[in-house]
Parts: sequence; C-alpha cells; structure tokens
Amino acid sequence: MTTTETGAAWADLQTHFQELADLGGIGALLGWDQSTYLPAGAAGGRARQQALLSRLRHERATDPAYGRLLDDLAKRDDLSPVQTRMVAAARKDFGEATRFPARFVAEFSGHTGESYAAWTQARPANDFALMVPYLEKTLDLSRQAASYFPEFSDPMDYFIDQSDEGMTAAQVGDLFAALRTALVPMVEAVTAAPAPRTDFLFRPYPGSAQLTFGEAVIRDYGYDFTRGRQDLTHHPFMTRLGSHDLRITTRVKENDLTEALYSTLHEAGHAMYEQGVAEELLGTPLGSGVSAGVHESQSRLWENLVGRSRAFWAAYFGRLRDAFPAQLRDVTEEELHRAVNTVARSLIRTDADELTYNLHVIIRFELERELLAGRLAVRDLADAWHAAYEQNLGLRAPSDVNGALQDVHWYFGNIGGAFQGYTLGNVLSAQFYAAAERANPGLTGDIERADFRRLHGWLRENVYAHGRRYTPNELVERATGEAMTAQPYLKYLREKYGELYGVTL
Repeated sequence: MTTTETGAAWADLQTHFQELADLGGIGALLGWDQSTYLPAGAAGGRARQQALLSRLRHERATDPAYGRLLDDLAKRDDLSPVQTRMVAAARKDFGEATRFPARFVAEFSGHTGESYAAWTQARPANDFALMVPYLEKTLDLSRQAASYFPEFSDPMDYFIDQSDEGMTAAQVGDLFAALRTALVPMVEAVTAAPAPRTDFLFRPYPGSAQLTFGEAVIRDYGYDFTRGRQDLTHHPFMTRLGSHDLRITTRVKENDLTEALYSTLHEAGHAMYEQGVAEELLGTPLGSGVSAGVHESQSRLWENLVGRSRAFWAAYFGRLRDAFPAQLRDVTEEELHRAVNTVARSLIRTDADELTYNLHVIIRFELERELLAGRLAVRDLADAWHAAYEQNLGLRAPSDVNGALQDVHWYFGNIGGAFQGYTLGNVLSAQFYAAAERANPGLTGDIERADFRRLHGWLRENVYAHGRRYTPNELVERATGEAMTAQPYLKYLREKYGELYGVTL
C-alpha cells in the first residue's frame, strides 16, 4: 500500500468511524427521548425502533470490508501514534462486535427497551413480581453475551472488562474488602457522634428555582450549554447524542434541597469530561471517556470533592439564600455545609453519603455475582436484597421500591459489571484531585471565589482531552504519576469527616 493509498484508506476509515458514531448518537437520542418525553403508549414502538437501529449499527460495525481495512492499516508503519491507537481500538471493538450475531443484538436491544418501560410502571407500583420475567430474560441474555467470550471463565470478568478494562472480579473483590475494612470503623465512629441539623433541607423549595440555581453552578464549573441541555427524568443520566451534543438529566423533589442540586453536579461532571475530549478524536473509537471508573471519578469529583466542600459553600451559600430567603432565614453557612455532609445509614444508593456509599455498591456487586453464577434466582432477588441490607447496613426497606427496584441499571441493560465503576470512581476522584492540587497550589481559594478555571483546565488537559487514547491504567499513571491507589481517597475521608464530626478516624 503506497502513501497515497494509505491516505485514501484512512479517509474511508474515518467515514466509517463517523457513521458508527452517528448511528450510536441516533440510538442515544431514542433512549434520551424515552427517558424524558416519550408518551407511555409509545413504548412498544420505541422498543421496535431501537432494536432495528441496533441491528443496523451492528451490521455496519461488523462489515467484513471494514475488518479487512483495519487489518490492512494495522500493518502500516507510517501511521501517527494516535492513528495507530485508533486502529488498535477499532480492531478490538470490531473483534468483540463480530462475536455477537445480529439477531442477538437486536433481541437484547428490543428487550431492554421493553424492560425499561415495564420498570417505569413497576417501581412506583412496588410490583417486583411484574419485573421477574423481564429480569430472568435479561439474566439469560447477559449470560449468553458473556458466553461469546470464552476466554473469560467468569461471566463477571467479561462485564467488568467491558466497562473497566483490565480489572477482574477478583481484583474488584479485593479492593472492596480493603475499603470495607477501612470504612466500617469510620462509619461507626461518625454515626456515633451527634448528628448535624438537617430540618431545613426538607422545607418547600420550588423546583424551578432549584433547577435555576443548579444550572448556574454548572455554568461556573464549565459545562457548556451551547453543546448540551438539562431535562427531567426518573433516574438521572448523561448521554452523548453527537460530537457536540452532551445532555444531562436530573430529578427534583420540592421538599428536598439536595436532590436536584447534587444530581445536576454529578451529571455535569460526566458531561464536562465528554465535552473536553479533543476535537480530533471525536467521531472515532477514541472519542469518548476511557472507562466507567474514570468517568465516575469526574462526576464524584465535581459532586463531592468540590460541591460538598467548605470552600464551595463559602462561594455559594449567599447565592442560595438569595434564591430561598424564607426557607434559609435561620440557617448559617456552617449548618448548611454540615447538613449536606451528613453521614447516616440509608437505603438509597444515589442519596448515600460518602462514607456509606461504597457499602451500597458492594451489595449490588455481590448480588450480581450471585445471579450470574446461578447461586441466586431472580425470583429470590428481592428477599436477598433485603437480607444484604440488614447485614451490611442494619436496615430493611419497607418495600421493593427502595429495594430491588431501586436502580435502573438491571432493567435497562445487562446484569454484571454495572456498579463497581462507582467505587473505582470514588477512589480515582481523590487521586485526580490531589494531583491537580499539587500542580495548582491554592485550589481551595479558587473554589471559594467560584473560580474553577485551573481545576477544570488541569482535568481537561490531563484527563478529558485524551478520550480513549490511553488505557485506564495508563491514563491514571500519566495524570497522577502513580497507579490507582485508595490512599488519597481514604486520607480525604478521614480528614474531612474527622474534622466535621470531631472524631479521630
């Protein structure tokens, strides 16, 4: 292949990359609409559309001519480092996609659409029995998906590798064990201390004003509304509909000041990551976040390390009180800061504080492993959920609404590898922030002035811009100078909560 031929082949490859990205964006648009504005009676037709689109995209992604083009370019020695990585990532994706029959892809996509529609009805009705046949089929399809990759002896290893490349169920289990050993005594010490005042968080707060305040904060953070928007949904999420269309969703409770705010900060962290991917990588296999764990690190960083910090409320307490003068008339900045950092054993993962959150993840991770291994039947999942919460957190949900029906993940995707990324993200959030602080001394003062340029700029340069150019482990080491470690995270928790609650951790 001559240089001219290489150039022509590369142009063909870029066209193919963009078509795959656009088909993925169209699928994301259908999913976004289903989760925000789709009429209930249209669910069946939407599932059919999603199944058709998934089949078409799969056919395009597994086109033999595309595979031959990738193989030919992989033999070239005149590609740039980015092009070489692009071809390698594309060949990995192609190799994985070609293992799935098109009929299987269409069936799985259609089923998840139907399952999600049923979940939106079953959860408010507290009807887990309605979801049992859907979840049994999801489990069967999940095992079938893993079976196409026999190199993974444990189905859980396949799903973890898909979302957090390079990690295994055993490694995650070891990390969880170490974290539980450190976190359980912290939780015990903090929950034994006097609890802060929180009554004012649950006064009436008009939803429109909550949304206005949250959107003002993420504009300060750096979320670009010319390339995104925020809407309401059942379960908040971020989605990419196109190269420059990164949307977020949130949910509002008018008797809870924190629900919409922290959902907005969380999803904006995901979206800013995607908005920061380098332009030349967009529409290619490298044009997205590198892993679930790294992605979650950004949502947790902006939600917790920034948004729940003392410096954050030094900047925003006055603005919040201006937005809600009657509700916050008897509240001090310190009281608000302590209230949004309350530690308490609870039933809801997305509402959990930083010290107890990982216990929620561990429960889900272990239930997934049991389901995939066949040691737990779907019909027994609700009871197993309640038993796990009693064992790990000393709580029992009064219904399945806040039990096995709580999270959307199993009802709008596969079973396996859905949750461990949240804990990996918690660990990495502190590691990335510590590295940013070493490079930019005085970040606390920046946050006190609502000036996020240095923090956002460091993250954009060292994390966001690279997309999938590096593996997760390579990215972490390049950005922080060391492999993933839980030590910055545990140090952050000990210092923050030890000071807030006046205990030694």
